[in-house]
Amino acid sequence: MHHVDWLIVLVYLILTMAMGLYLSRKGSKSLADFFVSGRSLPWWLAGISMAATTFSIDTPLYITGVVANRGIAGNWEWWTFGISHVIMIYIFAKMWRRSEVLTDAELTELRYGGDMGAILRGVKAFIFAIPMNCIAIGYAMLAMVKVVDALEIWQSLGIEAGDNNLKLFSVVGVSIFVLIYAGLAGLWGVVATDFFQFFLALFGAIIVAYFALGSVGGIHSLVEQVPIAYPDQDILSLLPVNFGGGEGWISFSKTAGITASTFFAYIFLQWWSWRRSDGGGEFVQRFAAAKNEADAEKAAWTFNIMHYVIRTWPWILVALASVVLYPDLADKELGYPKLMLDFLPVGILGMVVASLLAAFMSTVSTSINWGASFITNDLYLRFVKPTATQTELVLVGRLSSVLVTVLGAIAAFLATDVATVFRLVIAIGTGSGLVLILRWFWWRVNAAAELSAIVGSFLVGMVTSLSPWFKIEDFGWRIIFITISVTCLWVIVLLFTPPESETTLETFYQKVRPGGPGWSRERMKTGLFPAQDLGLDLQRVLASIFLLLGLLLATGGFLLLQQAIAWISLIVAVVGGVWLRHLSKLKIQPTPRPGLDDQI
Repeated sequence: MHHVDWLIVLVYLILTMAMGLYLSRKGSKSLADFFVSGRSLPWWLAGISMAATTFSIDTPLYITGVVANRGIAGNWEWWTFGISHVIMIYIFAKMWRRSEVLTDAELTELRYGGDMGAILRGVKAFIFAIPMNCIAIGYAMLAMVKVVDALEIWQSLGIEAGDNNLKLFSVVGVSIFVLIYAGLAGLWGVVATDFFQFFLALFGAIIVAYFALGSVGGIHSLVEQVPIAYPDQDILSLLPVNFGGGEGWISFSKTAGITASTFFAYIFLQWWSWRRSDGGGEFVQRFAAAKNEADAEKAAWTFNIMHYVIRTWPWILVALASVVLYPDLADKELGYPKLMLDFLPVGILGMVVASLLAAFMSTVSTSINWGASFITNDLYLRFVKPTATQTELVLVGRLSSVLVTVLGAIAAFLATDVATVFRLVIAIGTGSGLVLILRWFWWRVNAAAELSAIVGSFLVGMVTSLSPWFKIEDFGWRIIFITISVTCLWVIVLLFTPPESETTLETFYQKVRPGGPGWSRERMKTGLFPAQDLGLDLQRVLASIFLLLGLLLATGGFLLLQQAIAWISLIVAVVGGVWLRHLSKLKIQPTPRPGLDDQI
């Protein structure tokens, strides 16, 4: 880092802080302004903000480690979430917007009633705001620390410190800046800065990919050198399966970086078993903040294109270059910042460091604001002081931001490996996804079932990931075990506990009006049609999965000179696009069930 690089980084930090201070006035008016931007976000800003939130400084390090250790096919660990994110577009985004909740924990007392609903809301708010959210913040901060260490930023300032002190100082410095930025601005500041932070971060990733390819002699040379660097592993395979050959038409690749059980868990379990299967988490804030239901749907589509198709491949190209250049690197995740340090010229390095800061800020600021929303809305306002004024609630929100940031910094200091912590985040949230989906479409799901699923997934995930006695090393089998055990738990609880009251169920249906057969009694009683055609929406989901995953694999296939999979994937994408275009022309006219006409 030279003076020019530092100047570029400093200018970025000043601009970010200035924007946060300017928008702090807008987020100070009320709780809704601070946490959901007054429900007035345009779709393009909400969508870009969602994409920026999932693009953190940890992401390129994580992907570099995944490609080096498990090959490109290892990215199915997060690619399969595209299935749930497509379902989010047509099934859940509009329902979240119609619910008009501030957080996904608040939905519990709309969907469920009585003491159990209140207990569920409090427990869920605590688990999501503190352990889960702070662990996620911790691994983002850990990645920031790794970049600071790898780029020798402290040393470039003339400061010498031991490894532990250096890590501690880095975490504290980053935490203070994030706290000031996120605590003052609220969601208005988060999404406004997200817009330019996303494109700055994407531009930085493209710059690194450009220099990475140049360092190995171009894409043709890269494709030739990767198998030489890793002769015993098929790093370049986009799918961990073989087509044709002596073992049958389709067989699992023995040289793939992930096991068959892990790939099975990714494709068939993980996307619906995880706690965000219904589009929950930070995305709820964006849907709640959108102007209307149509904007919520457009925002979800914008996120999917940006997240899976646009920015995946610059990261993977850099990861492949690091595999060739640093085959013996002990910590594979450090290949990304090491390549930056070795090959980026003065000025460009500062710009890319600023882009990584942008990625980091967009993610952590959202996580801080999201965690503070649980503490403020679902714990303080709900259980401590229901009569609190709007000014008081904004103050509590800012103080909660301090707490979340401090705990996230502690998690970062204790963690050592980004990919390991990422898997822990997935594990402790796995198992509850099915009950979260069914609660929207089946009246019989009750608060006790969801509570057992949330608590069970957290405890089983922690034990199987961290316990020296019960740890399951194979990640695929770990996901399978968590899913089966937690599902059995909440199903048993459901069968032995009573359903919600008729009044609660009717109130929820009148507010959200979900489709499907699970609410036929409530339709009969209220005389209200569903607001969505579930059958048509499911067809749109399937067509969109073809389109999204087809574009993802086609882009990678053409970039990496794998013509067969590129053209097949492109055909799949075209079929999905044509089908989706046909479905979009159909008018949504919910048909009442037999007997409903008489009730109306």
